[in-house]
Amino acid sequence: MRTSASLSISRSSERAQGSTEKPRLHDPRQDTIAAEVKGLSKVYNAGSSRAYEALKNFHLSIHANEFFTLLGPSGCGKTTLLRILGGFETLSAGTCTIFGQDVSRLPPEARPVNTVFQQYALFPHMTVRRNIAFGLEMLGTSRVETERTVERMLELVHMTEYADRKPDTMSGGQRQRVALARALAPRPKLLLLDEPLSALDLKLRQKMRLELKALQRETGITFIFVTHDQEEALAMSDRIAVIDQGRLQQVGTPEEIYEHPKSRFVADFIGESNLLDARVSGLSGTEANLTIEGFADIRAPIEWPLEVGQAVSLSIRPERLIIREAGEETCSGMARVVARTYLGNAVEYHLVAGNQSLTARAPRGGLRGLLDFAPGDEVGVGFEPGAIKVLLS
Repeated sequence: MRTSASLSISRSSERAQGSTEKPRLHDPRQDTIAAEVKGLSKVYNAGSSRAYEALKNFHLSIHANEFFTLLGPSGCGKTTLLRILGGFETLSAGTCTIFGQDVSRLPPEARPVNTVFQQYALFPHMTVRRNIAFGLEMLGTSRVETERTVERMLELVHMTEYADRKPDTMSGGQRQRVALARALAPRPKLLLLDEPLSALDLKLRQKMRLELKALQRETGITFIFVTHDQEEALAMSDRIAVIDQGRLQQVGTPEEIYEHPKSRFVADFIGESNLLDARVSGLSGTEANLTIEGFADIRAPIEWPLEVGQAVSLSIRPERLIIREAGEETCSGMARVVARTYLGNAVEYHLVAGNQSLTARAPRGGLRGLLDFAPGDEVGVGFEPGAIKVLLS
């Protein structure tokens, strides 16, 4: 039996196969700019001793027809940015445009935007059908068009059979679908989603990720999604903006953010990473010789100018750190196993090398030539080709 997400995806595929048009291949870099902020700042309690700058000289462009995620820890400014885009917060400096229109001073109702909040904000006394129809009626949409749109939205979110039920008789996931249908019904140019999955349990949250992504592809509406969950962002997004303390740290695809972090914060916040202190001992073209305490000198590619003698931080993902029996020539250094954690499909080793702590994650069963080790064992440590990333800070 296919899930609702797979049904939605397969309907899109069937339409593509029965059409002479080519399937839509999404390349965000070639799309129209859907939303853009330039020089954006937001100060709360300006002029008082409690003044707080939530966003600092923020520049960001979001493309049309992409699933874009604002990611960062609590209090970093991501929800403030979303609320500024929606018109629920005023900006202190800079500009905000939506599809080329300056909306910096426009109220929420004058913007081509809808928002799905964490608590859904459904009308409890109205049926699912009436909840979805409400926004269309407020816009003056004809009765015939409203009914047609409501039926289409019910089908899109797989809630047709629940059309005459009220929200308090449904599960969290069902209420979430109704909130999405209500927000999508007026065909906004932007859909803002403020941590809409955070109140759901893990399994339902994972299912809703697939459904949200399928909805975005099927409707073609630009989704701007706020979350502090790194796995959620990596699984759903076309691109991600990582934010910390009101500043934009990095923008890129999930692969770019994970595989090529630019800063120590991004490397540490996105997934897990070994962060090592090193010093540049030599430079040769686009590579640097690096000295790490307890290891033989290594070479790594660099993406920005460095100087000999400069202190740098390195990032190595646990799955790209290799441990072998002590004494093997391919190893770059030695370490001691201090803990071993069984994870089902993998084994995680916590190591100490000199004054640095490391984590290695190996697939269960000894793949890649890895052996099993126990706490107290001395092991050799090596790095997969391309595993070492030199960070900006």
